[in-house]
Amino acid sequence: MPDTMTGAAEQAARFEKEALPLLDQLYGGALRMTRNPADAEDLVQETYMKAFQKFGSFTLGTNLKAWLYRIMTNTYINSYRKAQRQPSQLPTEEITDHQLVETSSHTSAGLASAEVEALKKLPDEQITDALNQLPEDYRMVVFYADVEGLAYKEIAGIMDTPIGTVMSRLHRGRKQLRGLLKDVAREQGIGLNHPDLAGDRGDAEVKKARKGADR
Repeated sequence: MPDTMTGAAEQAARFEKEALPLLDQLYGGALRMTRNPADAEDLVQETYMKAFQKFGSFTLGTNLKAWLYRIMTNTYINSYRKAQRQPSQLPTEEITDHQLVETSSHTSAGLASAEVEALKKLPDEQITDALNQLPEDYRMVVFYADVEGLAYKEIAGIMDTPIGTVMSRLHRGRKQLRGLLKDVAREQGIGLNHPDLAGDRGDAEVKKARKGADR
């Protein structure tokens, strides 16, 4: 019994040390899902309760953030999405333009570009508004990849979809996002000439990247 108590205490201490510092990032993800601060708080709270209960099954050395996101995504699908809750307001917390494009060097085309630098010049609220207009699956893939910097394999695990599907959604999501931001960029004299907007060329790059990922 003492050993069991000690093990439980150590696990609780490790959870507090490793998982709690990620709470703000999980809340940002919850906002992207629910688009409502109150629902986001409830979703994060439920996620952490489940994560604490399941923490013994977490494999040391793997990505804890991705593991937490997987629990949160499943919770959202099983509870909030099924309840078809409608957001009463847009999130007040902004994702910064810097965060959104900082990790875009691992794009679907595998390229960093001048367009990435150009996007950094756009106002935060413009990117946030555009991101909220994307279909849910595209919005979450873009969030996981470009805000959280997760790898394709990790996103595939979180969303329970094949890597090829993740790459396709990311390509389409970024393309839609940049399309929404075109007018704003044009007004500010910023060019958006990324391969994701280059029609057949962009599609060819995605197919090439997907073939490489499947090897």
